[in-house]
Amino acid sequence: MKNMFSLKGKVAIVTGGNGGIGKEIARALACMGANIVIAARNEQKTRDAVSDIRGAFGIQVMGLKVDVADEGQVRRMADQALEKFRRIDILVNNAGINIRKVPQDYQMSEWDEIIRVNLRGVFLCSQTVYPAMKKTGGGKIINIGSMTSIFGNAKMAPYGATKGGVVQMTRSLAVAWAPDNIQVNTILPGWITTDLTLQARKDLSGLEERVKERTPMGRWGETYDLAGAAIFLAASASDFVTGVALPVDGGFSIMQ
Repeated sequence: MKNMFSLKGKVAIVTGGNGGIGKEIARALACMGANIVIAARNEQKTRDAVSDIRGAFGIQVMGLKVDVADEGQVRRMADQALEKFRRIDILVNNAGINIRKVPQDYQMSEWDEIIRVNLRGVFLCSQTVYPAMKKTGGGKIINIGSMTSIFGNAKMAPYGATKGGVVQMTRSLAVAWAPDNIQVNTILPGWITTDLTLQARKDLSGLEERVKERTPMGRWGETYDLAGAAIFLAASASDFVTGVALPVDGGFSIMQ
């Protein structure tokens, strides 16, 4: 029982793992012994994250510049991870973007880019690691959704469409890959303090107070609040859990 949460010897790719929620999840998996591949677009942030995680946990960490919606770059990401580590056990699909506008003000180029990164990117990365996971007898894919996976927001139509799509994609991949012992689940973060949500508090008047009032635990979440859920879904403790969308939101989603 004591080893149900150990990730020693496992290899985890975390997209968008150089900051915010992604970095905290990468740190959590590293804490449990996993070697980490951070795949993100900002090279300096990635170098800093690699140095931080390696120094804190003493595991092996690789940083790669990757656009998750570019097929060639994603294929290279998997190839480089396999060349270094010989296996891929865990994929965290965290990379995502958002542009806040009312629906009538979006340019189609903005809609297309949000769909490209947030939805195409999740599918492409999952599809790409599938053969490596199948070869080693199984794996874990953890997708990062949002409260907009289940609620509407006036200024997040394309983002909400992608995050709702991620939940349904999770279910489909879970069914398709269950015979290969690959579990696919989604974490739905509540309102978590990150650089993006700090900007949202500036853009959306009264947001901070409304979130606190609606959340039974009476506070915004912090990135470390997601660590336990990520470890559980990455570890053997969740071997019979698949297709789930797990809110980590302080009770926000159950309040009327």
